[in-house]
Amino acid sequence: MDTSEVIKIEGLRKSFGSLAVLKDISFSVQRGEVVAVIGPSGSGKSTLLRCVNHLELVEAGSIRISDSVMVKDGVYAHADILRSACLKTGLVFQNFNLFPHFSVLRNITEAQVRVLRRKPAQAKERAMSLLEKMGLVDKAASYPCELSGGQQQRVCIARALALDPEVLFFDEPTSALDPELTGEILKVIRKLAEEKMTMVIVTHEMAFARDVADRALFMDGGRFVEEGGAAELLDNPQQERTKAFLRRFGGQ
Repeated sequence: MDTSEVIKIEGLRKSFGSLAVLKDISFSVQRGEVVAVIGPSGSGKSTLLRCVNHLELVEAGSIRISDSVMVKDGVYAHADILRSACLKTGLVFQNFNLFPHFSVLRNITEAQVRVLRRKPAQAKERAMSLLEKMGLVDKAASYPCELSGGQQQRVCIARALALDPEVLFFDEPTSALDPELTGEILKVIRKLAEEKMTMVIVTHEMAFARDVADRALFMDGGRFVEEGGAAELLDNPQQERTKAFLRRFGGQ
C-alpha cells in the first residue's frame, strides 16, 4: 500500500436505473495534493463525490481512503471499517446544508460531540478556533438565516474541518453564491491549499483551478477524458472534447 495515497479508486461504476452515471472510474490522490475535477453538468462529478463520501452506493469497483478500504470489488466493508473510512473525509456541499435551527457554533460542535465523542468544551474550543480562521468569530451565536451565502459556506467549511478529515471534498462550493461572494470562498480554499490540506474540488472556476490545483481531471459522460497538471490541461488540452468544453470559458 502506498502510504502517500490518501485516496485510491479503481473501476468505480454507478447507475441510477438504466442510466450509467459512473463508468469504470479510476484515480488516486496523493497526500497534500489538490485535485480539480471539471466537466459539464451531468457528467458524474457530484455523484463521484457522493460515492466516495458514502452518500451513494456503487455497484462495482473499489474505494480506499488512507488505510481504510471502504469497498472492494463492489463489496462494502463491515460497519466499523466503513465508519473509520467515512471519518477520514469531509464534504462541503454547494447548497450549504447547515441546520437552520442551530446556531453557527452548534452547527460546528454538534458532530464533534456526537460523532467524535469530544467533550463540549473541547468541541467549542475547536469550533471557535476555526471560526477565527474563517473570520467569523463574531457570528458564533448567529443562525444561518442571519448570514450571507459566503458566510454560510465558510461555516460549512469550518464544520467539515472540525472533524479533522484527511481529505476534504468540495462540490462546486461557489455555485450558489453571488459573484461578489465567490472570491471570499476561493480565498479560504487557497489558504487551505497553502497549508497542504488534501482536497478534491469539483468546480467551474477555471482560473481558480489553474492557480490552486496541482492536477486537473476532465470528466464527461461518466468517464475521465483527460487528466494532467492543472495549468497544462487548462492551457493546453489534448483531447477535442476537453478543448470544446474549455472554449466556453474563454480558455481555448
